[in-house]
Formats: sequence, C-alpha cells, structure tokens
Amino acid sequence: MSLFSWIIVVLLIATTSGVNPGVKVRLTAKGLEYGRQVGMAAIQQNLRTIKIPDISGKKRISRIGKVKYRLSNMRILNVELPKSAVDPVPGTGVRLAMSNAKISMRGNWRVKFFRIIRKSGSFDLNVDRLGVSANIAIKSDSTGRPVVSTPSCSASVGSVRVKFRGGASWLYNLFNKFINKALRKAMQKQICPLVSRAISGVNPQLQTLNVLAKVDKLAEIDYSMTSSPTISKSSIDLNMKGEFYNIGRHQEPPFSPAAFSLPPQVNKMAYIGMSAFTANSAGFVYNRAGILTLNITDDMIPKSSPIRLNTRALGTFIPEIARRFPGLLVKMVVKTAKPPVITFQPNNATVQTIGTITAFAIQRNTTLSPLFVLNIDTSVSAKLSINGMKVVGKVSLNRLDLTMGTSSVGQFQVRALDNILEIVLRAVIIPLVNVKLSGGYPLPATGKMKLMNTDLQILKDYVLIGTDVQF
Repeated sequence: MSLFSWIIVVLLIATTSGVNPGVKVRLTAKGLEYGRQVGMAAIQQNLRTIKIPDISGKKRISRIGKVKYRLSNMRILNVELPKSAVDPVPGTGVRLAMSNAKISMRGNWRVKFFRIIRKSGSFDLNVDRLGVSANIAIKSDSTGRPVVSTPSCSASVGSVRVKFRGGASWLYNLFNKFINKALRKAMQKQICPLVSRAISGVNPQLQTLNVLAKVDKLAEIDYSMTSSPTISKSSIDLNMKGEFYNIGRHQEPPFSPAAFSLPPQVNKMAYIGMSAFTANSAGFVYNRAGILTLNITDDMIPKSSPIRLNTRALGTFIPEIARRFPGLLVKMVVKTAKPPVITFQPNNATVQTIGTITAFAIQRNTTLSPLFVLNIDTSVSAKLSINGMKVVGKVSLNRLDLTMGTSSVGQFQVRALDNILEIVLRAVIIPLVNVKLSGGYPLPATGKMKLMNTDLQILKDYVLIGTDVQF
C-alpha cells in the first residue's frame, strides 16, 4: 500500500450530515512522514518505467555537411528521489512535491554523414534537478469509498547531461545543442502521467476500506463520514459515523453522539477516538435483535459449585418451592429490559444493565412452571484492549441489585437469593459475555493495514487509541 492510500483513507469525503461523529481519526505529521516514505518507493518504481522514444533527425554541421542522427534503445538505469514532501493544504487536500530528483539512462547513438560514413556507439544520460508538483483530488464512488485522481501535475527537468562513448568531439556539440531539448521534452511528457498512475493505482486498495465493517451475522459498523476532513498544517482530522446497525435493517437509536475532541498528542502516527455512543449503539442493536437473552440451566453451573439450580437449593430460601415442586431442576431466563448503558470515565469503563430473571421449575414432562420474576440491576467493569485490527473487551462484576417483580410461590426475601444469582452471573453469564467480547469489533482500516505500538486510554466519554501503522 502506498503513501496515497494511507492518506486518502483519512481524506474520505462524504456528504455532510451535521451530526456529531461517533468516531474520530487523526493523522499526525509522523503519520504523513511514514506515508511519504512508503509512497516514494511506489513512485520511484513507476518512474523506472519511463520510456523515451527514439529520437532522430538531420542537421547541417559546418565543414561536415548534413548529418543524420539517431538515439535509440534508451533505458532507465537508476532513479533517485532525495527530497520529497507531502503536505496537507488547509481546507483543500494534499500536495505532493519532489525536488532534486535524478534519473540516469543509457542508450545507443548512430550518425551518418558524407553519405557513406557511419559512426555508432553508446551514451550515458543523466537528468538532474528533476522536480514534480502534484495535487491529489478525492471523490466518493457509489459505495461511499474514495476514488483518487491527479487534477494537476507539473514536472521540470533542470539539466540533461549526455556522455558519448566513441566518436569525435563534434558529436558532443551536435547532441548537446540539438538533442538536449528533445530529451528534456520527452521526459517531461512522461513524468506526470507516471506519477498520476502511481496515485490512481491505489484505487483497488481503497476498495477494501471497511465503510461498512461486518461484526458478526447480526451487526455491522458504519464508518462513513459525517463531514469533510479538517485539514491543518500539521494534521488531518476526520469524523466518522461510528455507529452499529443491524445488518440490512438500519435504524437510528433514540440517542445521539455527544461532542468530543481528541487531545493534542503527536507521538503516534494516528489517533482513533471511539465514543460511548459507538458502544451504546452496539447495545441498542443487540437488544433490538433480541439476543440479549440467556437461558441458564443447572448443567451450565460448574460441577464444583455447592449451589445448584434445582428446587431443593431454591427451597432452602423459599420453602414453598421445595413443597410444591420437589426434586425438579430449575431454568432461569435472563433478559434485558432495555439496552445496556456504557459510560467512559478516566481509566474506567462501566456497563449498566437492567433486566429480569424469570425462574421456572422444569417438570418431568419438560413443561415449565413459573416460580418468580426478579428485577435485576447489574454493573460491570470493562477492560479494553487492541487485538490486531479489533477492539476487544473483558468484563467483571461490580454490583448486583435485585428487587421483586412477581411471585407464584408466595412472598420471600429477595436478598436470600443473592448468592445463587451471583454464582449464575459470575460462573455462566459473564464468561459467555466475555467470549463474545473476545471476538472483537473492527476498527476502520483497509485490507493490508496493520497496527503497531498501540496504546489504549479510557478518557471521559470516549476511548483513545494511539497507534503506529504498517503496510
């Protein structure tokens, strides 16, 4: 992947919607410098393909007469790009500039004069002070991905020096006076199309940009832009929607992202801010899909646990259960009543869930007899980290509050069930949640992008990911 695909990823221009973003990305000066280094290799490779057509003609030389000449088989030996820069242009885009570039070539020469005299040999050609300036333009295609082009490019050749092998001194004058201009013109005609080809050559790679990043069979994340990028002299910022959706059924949640700003950090190539809105939109999607429901049975409780999910264990605290339903297993259905709420505070991510636990006695004919319904309010802490190109998480229980909903077995002290339900949470529900979270949630990226030296901080209302990038 070249310089341009790295830069264009952060310059994806989409329709401005005027809403706050859920995700922000900043490309720093360090990131631009890395992109320049990567991109110069691609441009250098393209410049090696310069093809100079054969040059021939006739010229009258004093004391010699009419001379026919021909330069042929000119080929590139080396391309040096010692000085280059890629600079954000505030409010517009990106400018690529190269100066003091050098190209060395070799070819064959041949002359004919006095009608019968022929001379030939080889020559070395050195192009010095080659300069290129190009502007990069970006537009979106029908899929919302960027397409790049070069609306303007200029190239200049400072000097062309030719060294002939074989022949008399008048040959030098002939080629220096009449061929130098033709060579310069031929090279200048080739350079900009080749630079433009290097830029447009990243379009297939840009097609891998995960504008809609699939998470699983139910959900995807929308990374389309909410506004045009903010371009300063030292960085490029972009605002992305950063919202989870049910696949094929996009519905906005009843809440909106709050405004947040990335701190002025420059140690990494890029910074990604993921707001609490993004996390909460995931909770909205999964709750709407109806998958935040778990059926817990005794076989899911660790064998080492002294407390079982059966009427005997529950009957210890609620005697009516043991009396009416002796010797039966118990099923508990845990269901969210509303989407979970995720909050970010410095160094702390908390998830609060409100739902119900419904207990049933499993009759021997497998029918379910309702026992009670409890309202449950839980709080868990989340540890977040980066694994590859994904954010992964792991939760642990903070607090469990229970209140009575309805009961088919008479009144009882709800607190008496705290131990049983805490075991269910710690031994079954939280491990299942952690398995899901370990699968991770994709970050905005292209197919060949790899994160390096990644740090993750939890700040107020968002998570900040600082990273270097490798392609």
